Amino acid sequence: MDFRSIAEKRYTTQKYNVSRKISNSDIEDLKHILKLSPSSINSQPWLFTFVSNEQIKNELANASYSNAPKIKNASHLVVFSVMDNLEEFEKRVEENLLENSIKFYKQYIKTQSKEKTVNWLSHQVYITLGFFLAACASMEIDSTPMEGIDVGKYQNILNIKDHKVLFSVAIGYRDDNDITQPNLIGKSRLADDTVIQSID
Repeated sequence: MDFRSIAEKRYTTQKYNVSRKISNSDIEDLKHILKLSPSSINSQPWLFTFVSNEQIKNELANASYSNAPKIKNASHLVVFSVMDNLEEFEKRVEENLLENSIKFYKQYIKTQSKEKTVNWLSHQVYITLGFFLAACASMEIDSTPMEGIDVGKYQNILNIKDHKVLFSVAIGYRDDNDITQPNLIGKSRLADDTVIQSID
């Protein structure tokens, strides 16, 4: 299937088939794909936490407001976090990045306030979201990206250190009775000329 067709069929899943789980091999592929995500200067300031343990998943669901049923019924929950310990991040930069990338970080990023630097790093994590959703769709795995979560509770439940939780994504397989499927209601998008410009 070509990518345009994949994009037309993908949607933010509202109801999951609780009895259908993603295979271990597909989960390993998704982990590898996330590791290959692009980022500015190859900074990779992220942590991806895959949760399939039902007890932990339910605890996270209960910290996710109206998103709770999606998480409880989905196969897995993936939590995306950004590194906010800048001393540790700089060590990682110096140990792993190319000289030009290190120079860029020190000249243009490190000189900002901590808030601006973490904000810049967070943008890199959001790039991985699009990469991940596209990968899931290409593998016929359904997904629900969510910012409607209590990030503080997530942080405590998962005992995440040196990183700040940003958002999570439920993944699994849609329930056949999910009434929001594009094949049932279509996809609502703005007109091309509203969101796309061509400069020839």
